[in-house]
Amino acid sequence: MRPQRVLVIDFGGQYAHLIARRCRELGVYSEIVPFTTPLEEAFSGCYETLGIILSGGPRSVDDPGAPRLSAEGLSRVPVPVLGICYGHQLIARAFGGEVEHGSLMEYGRTSVRIVERDVLFMDVPEQFVAWMSHADSVVRVPPGFNVLALTERGAVAAMRHAERPVYGVQFHPEVRHTQMGSAILKRFLADVCGFRCDWRPMDRVEELSREIAETVPPDEHVVCAVSGGVDSVTTAVLLSRTLGGRLHCIFVDHGLMRKGEPEQVVSTLRRMGIINLVFVRAADRFLSRLKGVKDPEEKRRIIGEEFARVFEEEAAKIPKARWLAQGTIYPDRIESGLAGSGSALIKTHHNVAGLPAGLRLRLVEPLRDLYKDEVREVARSLGIPEEIASRHPFPGPGLAVRIIGEVTEEKLRVCREANAIVEEEFKRAGVYDKVWQAFAVVTDSTWTGVMGDVRAEGYVVIVRAVESEDGMTADWYRPDMELIDRISKRIVNEVGNVTMVAYATTPKPPSTIEPC
Repeated sequence: MRPQRVLVIDFGGQYAHLIARRCRELGVYSEIVPFTTPLEEAFSGCYETLGIILSGGPRSVDDPGAPRLSAEGLSRVPVPVLGICYGHQLIARAFGGEVEHGSLMEYGRTSVRIVERDVLFMDVPEQFVAWMSHADSVVRVPPGFNVLALTERGAVAAMRHAERPVYGVQFHPEVRHTQMGSAILKRFLADVCGFRCDWRPMDRVEELSREIAETVPPDEHVVCAVSGGVDSVTTAVLLSRTLGGRLHCIFVDHGLMRKGEPEQVVSTLRRMGIINLVFVRAADRFLSRLKGVKDPEEKRRIIGEEFARVFEEEAAKIPKARWLAQGTIYPDRIESGLAGSGSALIKTHHNVAGLPAGLRLRLVEPLRDLYKDEVREVARSLGIPEEIASRHPFPGPGLAVRIIGEVTEEKLRVCREANAIVEEEFKRAGVYDKVWQAFAVVTDSTWTGVMGDVRAEGYVVIVRAVESEDGMTADWYRPDMELIDRISKRIVNEVGNVTMVAYATTPKPPSTIEPC
């Protein structure tokens, strides 16, 4: 039985990942491909494509050079199609409907009224609230299409072809703000497309192990850089289960890790059966090169360059190494333009993530098709401890990107201790797993204070906590103020050299999650 998938055709919309994630949550494996993907490629490979979803996009259908579809092209698609927002407008324009710009703009929560019942809306009340984000509107459906729903301003909120399973919805069913949005998607996937809706990320463990065994020849070895994050640890454990002693893990302690992290990671990997583990203590090398450097991008460049040097030195000591394992996950591939390249496990590796071109190892990425939350599920199914499986994302350059300005030993100490307190208190309050990240930032500013009736001057520490599904967008977390009060008191009283603690309240965008 061939595995099933739904294809999300990406027209540049901010919610393409969200569509793909919602489908997976509903038990349907999804892949995102660019709108330039040829139709033949969309239906090639080992997967059976049973449906296509057209994403939203930032353009107007009337913009010169904007992506277009033709009725002839859509007619050649042998599976059901659902257009969302821009995709909805593309379908309307392709089949001869009328799309107007600016006359019926809608943003945010909007009331939608169903005017004709269809399988898509079987679970939805006649009037419901949906999330809108559009300047263009379908004001007249194409010949042969039926209006299924209208917005409160009279725009076409949903339509379908009278004879073929081609749907368009102006709202975003993938966004949580849309009432019954998941139910609408589930009806499309299960009832219209015919998906079994039984896909689970942990079911892929056996398949991934088989792919690794088929990819890496029995006389060749793999090197894997482990950082302590769930992605790299899961990659290492998965490879170890298949390759045993042919896997060589290299853990580089650059001196910028969280409190107690190097020891915890090494202990976990040992417990998980990693045989060949090299622990490189290189803090002095990194900190000496960072001395006097304030520019964020320069700090990142130096850390990446020095890591590459250390890794190359260690990898050169493994003569049979022919492969490099990376914990690349699905959003990484989308952002680097590598999605939609079929189901190939490998590609020739020359210069990935700052590693030296001279290494010339082939690349193996077992987690390349999974999202972060799915990696966590795989980690748990492999028996990886919860403190690793549920750990918040941590940047490769470590605490250096949570220190504004120069990275000094004192600022690093303050940052490490403050971050530990933030994590401890979020766990104690039972909200650690409810946020995407929670951490502390040491600024380059100082604040005058009074401690013990004596004038004092210390660093300003900013606490940041965000809610997100994939880190691409994020909202600031609204905490109980008692939690912030405890964190503030502990940082000032226990860390030392801190006289002000603030809380960040800016989402992404416009801000980034990490400060630099």
